[in-house]
Amino acid sequence: MQLMEKGEGKNETAIMEFILLGFGDLPELQTLLVLIFLVIYIATMAGNILIVALVVADQHLHTPMYFFLGNLSCLETCYSSTVLPRLLASLLTGDRTISVPGCITQFHFFGSLVTTECSLLAAMSYDRYLAICKPLYYGTLMNVQLCLQLAAGSWISGFLICTIFTCVTSQLIFCGPNEIDHFFCDFTSLIQLSCSDTSQITPLIYIFSFLDAVCPFLLTLASYICIIATILGIPSTTGRQKAFSTCSSHLIVVALFYGTIMIVYMLPKSGTWRALNKVFSVCYTVLTPLANPLIYSLRNGEVQESLRNTVRRAVPLTKNPDELNEMKISQSGSYCERRRV
Repeated sequence: MQLMEKGEGKNETAIMEFILLGFGDLPELQTLLVLIFLVIYIATMAGNILIVALVVADQHLHTPMYFFLGNLSCLETCYSSTVLPRLLASLLTGDRTISVPGCITQFHFFGSLVTTECSLLAAMSYDRYLAICKPLYYGTLMNVQLCLQLAAGSWISGFLICTIFTCVTSQLIFCGPNEIDHFFCDFTSLIQLSCSDTSQITPLIYIFSFLDAVCPFLLTLASYICIIATILGIPSTTGRQKAFSTCSSHLIVVALFYGTIMIVYMLPKSGTWRALNKVFSVCYTVLTPLANPLIYSLRNGEVQESLRNTVRRAVPLTKNPDELNEMKISQSGSYCERRRV
């Protein structure tokens, strides 16, 4: 391990590497874990890239809801790539070390994308609120300009807030211990390992956590309270089912994302709870990006229809028997004509 001398009246050593313990306590399952995470990563990338391609290519999906879905799928592609490749490499090689700058960089992109997802989910819930609660004004209110502003605001705010965290974290000194009992670099783990004075950072953590996670969650919750109240007020059962179907996929994604995050950060970080914390961390860092395209493709008729049309264009269907008979007769007639000539 590389060490760096810090002299400030006394000798102080700053570590230059962390050890991500990850799933190193399960050596007999390393091969199985590699296969599972590799399949999940490939499926996640393929599913989300497919959603983005469909939204871009199909004119029928050029609506606000699918514009935000395309942004979400693009985000999930980047989100998975900040955690899974590094995890797979450590499982394959057994090298669980990561440099301090590398750890802070991973935290920066992971935190930025999580924050952006919170804002995007809030924007999507607002879109569904307008579509269900204000249908007459939906086309006017949710215009192209507002869609672009909401999407750009989500990305910019997510990276801006996390950049502040990253700048603060980069100023910390880490002088041991250097083991992180996790499979990726989390902000709380970095704070716990720091030997710098973090008393001034704690209020900053609460302020920005409220802005980047709690506020979007409250906006999403408020939107769905209004949506559910409006749906319950629809007199016909068919009308209620149709209205709910337009937001059910997004509601499932929101519940899965926020539910696992709340469990992760509310569970105690010691004893047997620590292992359970890792399991739920896998849910929101690995399984949620995989679940999003599956939920939207399985529960959304327009996405399914777009996918079928794309497959039809890419793979021409076999002609039916009548068309084949007509082709044979036509070819036979042409052959007889040539023979007479």
